[in-house]
Amino acid sequence: MRRRRRRRARTFHRPVSRGSAPLHYTTLVYTTFVVLCVEVVSMRNVTFSADERIIDAARARARQERTTLNEQFRRWLEAYATREDRARDAMRVIEDLRLTVRTGGRRFTRDERNER
Repeated sequence: MRRRRRRRARTFHRPVSRGSAPLHYTTLVYTTFVVLCVEVVSMRNVTFSADERIIDAARARARQERTTLNEQFRRWLEAYATREDRARDAMRVIEDLRLTVRTGGRRFTRDERNER
């Protein structure tokens, strides 16, 4: 989707003149095109029940984080739904590293593994 955005006109104070009185000012208007990539997401309403005090506390925390309780719930729901996929991806990375990283048979101690 392309949307046209018009910037404010700029007037240059270099008048075209004859003698001391200016005849006119030159005004230039720049037009830019903003290309928006829009992902259409279908949203469904979910109703859940919780203690009123917990909901109020959650709303207050969300407000402190400059977000909404709905946004926090969406984030939690996405993390909850994709937890197993992320764990599977992490294990795949670990297996790939085991196949490619060689230590020469040496086993590192816990302290050596945690050195930075």
